[in-house]
Amino acid sequence: MQNARPLPNYLIKRYNGWKATTYKENEAWYHRLADEGQRPRAMVISCCDSRVHVTSIFGADNGEFFIHRNIANLVPPYKPDGLQHGTSAAVEYAVTALKVAHIIVLGHSNCGGVQGCLSMCSGKAPELEEKSSFVGRWMDILRPGYERIKDLPEETQAAALEKESVLVSIQNLMTFPFVAKEVKEGRLTLHALWNDIGEGGLEHYDPEQGHFLSV
Repeated sequence: MQNARPLPNYLIKRYNGWKATTYKENEAWYHRLADEGQRPRAMVISCCDSRVHVTSIFGADNGEFFIHRNIANLVPPYKPDGLQHGTSAAVEYAVTALKVAHIIVLGHSNCGGVQGCLSMCSGKAPELEEKSSFVGRWMDILRPGYERIKDLPEETQAAALEKESVLVSIQNLMTFPFVAKEVKEGRLTLHALWNDIGEGGLEHYDPEQGHFLSV
């Protein structure tokens, strides 16, 4: 494998620091995780954005969350077509194998993927309309959300579409038969969250009021 190279020195130094401190102080816990396997209570579907740090936001320990990250925290509709579906596979494993009790979809402010979808759907990013664009075809998942916010004032559309990315994903999760079954029988709950990166804020969707509220 000629293209694989050693880690850069700064990452090696950080690893060695972690191994000598955090790992050393919790070595028994890491051995327990390795020996007993994972039993996460919740799955978190969040954006790939490097500014979104799920475990820090919730103060989570190793083994607490089953985390899946993708562009704009999207879940596609259920579509068993024999093709490769990384997000759908992660959802299936979390629900059917790990038996998680919660699935949290976490959106965030200033999302580049959502902005790309907004630009594409409003005709400002023709390159994303190309069939060869992986990002564009992925962001097609969010087109129903764009249709719901396209008539809002332009300056409010991006933030509104960020929250739509969460709600579209929740809606699509319910198209998975095994998710719908667990929700109906009370063994699984779905949660729609949005994080304001700059302010450290967290909002959750309240279905009774029909909008997001501060936690």
